[in-house]
Amino acid sequence: MNRLPKSIACLAPLALGLAACSGAEEAPAAPPLEGAAIGGDFTLTGEDGEPVSWDDFDGKYRTLYFGYTFCPDVCPVDTGRAMAGLKQFEAASPDRGEKVQPLFISVDPQRDTPEVLTEFTDQFHPRLIGMTGTKEQLDKVVDDFKSYYRIGEPGAGGGYLVDHTSVTYLFGPDGQPIATLPTDEGADAVAAELDKWVN
Repeated sequence: MNRLPKSIACLAPLALGLAACSGAEEAPAAPPLEGAAIGGDFTLTGEDGEPVSWDDFDGKYRTLYFGYTFCPDVCPVDTGRAMAGLKQFEAASPDRGEKVQPLFISVDPQRDTPEVLTEFTDQFHPRLIGMTGTKEQLDKVVDDFKSYYRIGEPGAGGGYLVDHTSVTYLFGPDGQPIATLPTDEGADAVAAELDKWVN
């Protein structure tokens, strides 16, 4: 499973270096993905069958994950930790928690119908919105968001796996990238990262 793209990963050491050189009374370090060319407008089909656009969430912080509901391990684990972290953050700071809109984009439109997406997202957070689109739509969105996916060959029973980037992004109210959420470190780390950047 692909992790953080190289172009993004290279920003981390720079951010750490800047933080190490900062004085105790200086302004907080800039967001690690500040200025990164990640994101873009899109319109996909939501889990209710209606169009969902990126700019529908202008003014909201957004978490975004690319995956698929038939994923046997990584997707449910990452999504579960990200949403558990969001719930912790909401409990600790309800006003700021309301500003965060979680999003899940399926890269497996053949199997992830609106009904299937709804069943998946409802397991993790009541406000998590699932969506998908045509191959052409998904290819553009995945490219704009510096992510990756590849549908594998069907097995004997017709099932297949999808290789994809397993990164949970955090975007600001202006739709610009802020950071990635540390789902590999668990819900507490996700909540702490949200607390750091959501104002």
